Amino acid sequence: MSTQARRPTELPLDETLVAEAHELGLDVTRAAEAGIAHAVKAEKERRWKIENADAIQADNEYVAKHGLPLAKYRVW
Repeated sequence: MSTQARRPTELPLDETLVAEAHELGLDVTRAAEAGIAHAVKAEKERRWKIENADAIQADNEYVAKHGLPLAKYRVW
């Protein structure tokens, strides 16, 4: 995980889930950070796809019409 500065944050979490995590020996703080990092990454990817939808579509149309560039050099 990150070595960047940390700040205390209050997060209301499901008591049963936190108790189960503790019973399993999980670090709840690290698990929460990992979950947030995953959500941030997924949202960035979702937004990138929206922002670049026109270019992605154009590229897909090119490949559909002309095939993959350098396809003749692919080793199957």
